[in-house]
Amino acid sequence: MRKKIVAGNWKMNKTFEEADELLNDISEALEAETIDPSVGLIVCPPFPYLEIASDVSDESYFQVGAQNVSDQEMGAYTGEVSATMLQYMDIAYCIVGHSERRAYYHETDAIVAAKVNQLLAHEIQPIVCCGEVLEEREANRQFEVVKTQIQDGLFHLSAEEFAQVIIAYEPVWAIGTGKTATPAQAQEMHAFIRSLIAEKYGAQVADNTSILYGGSCKPSNAKELFANPDVDGGLIGGASLNANDFLAIAKAF
Repeated sequence: MRKKIVAGNWKMNKTFEEADELLNDISEALEAETIDPSVGLIVCPPFPYLEIASDVSDESYFQVGAQNVSDQEMGAYTGEVSATMLQYMDIAYCIVGHSERRAYYHETDAIVAAKVNQLLAHEIQPIVCCGEVLEEREANRQFEVVKTQIQDGLFHLSAEEFAQVIIAYEPVWAIGTGKTATPAQAQEMHAFIRSLIAEKYGAQVADNTSILYGGSCKPSNAKELFANPDVDGGLIGGASLNANDFLAIAKAF
C-alpha cells in the first residue's frame, strides 16, 4: 500500500527566528488537529534550519527533508552539502531535480541520477521532481519530457532501489503563477508516470510508488486533487510557509 505524503518545500524563505516559530506552530497545530495517521508529513527547510527542524520533529509528528544534495561524495566542492552530512543529521528525505534547480542551476537528468545514487547509498529517500514547462505543454510534448526525465534520472536503479523513491510531478507552468493543473490533468500525468514504472519494474512496484502533485497545491484545491486515484499527496511550496494552510492540505485526504 503506497503512502500518502504531504511535503512542504520552504525554498529560500524565513529567517532563523521565523523558521523556529513556523516549526513550533506546525508542532503545536499537530497536537490540536487530528491528522490521518496514514498521511506522512515532511518539512523541507533551508539547510541552516535542518538541525532545529530535527529537534522540533523529535517531539512531533512530522519528519524532515533537505531541499538539495551534492552529486559528489566529498571533496573540494565549496558550498555543497553531501549525503553523508545529511545522513549524520538523521535527515530522512531530500528533494532532487526540482524545476528551479533544473532551470536556474542547469541540473541535467544525469546530475539528478547521481544525486539519487548518493541519497540511496546513505539511506535517505529521494523526492524526485519531474515536469514540463509551458512551451512543452502547449506543444503537447509533456509526456515525452516527463518520460525522458524519469527514464534518464531513475531507470538505472534496481527494483529494490527504486522502491525507496518518491516522485513529485510539477507542471512547471503552474508553479508560482497562480495557475493549477486541473485534477484531470494531474491524474492523467500521474497515471502516465505510474504506467512507465509498471513497464520497467512491474505492477507491484508501480502500485507502491507514491507520486505527489507539485503545482500550486493549496487548501482550496487539495481535496479535489487528492481524490484522484494516482495522486498520492503534494509537494507544497508557498502554502507550506503557513502552519494552518500546511495542515489543512494534510487534512484534505
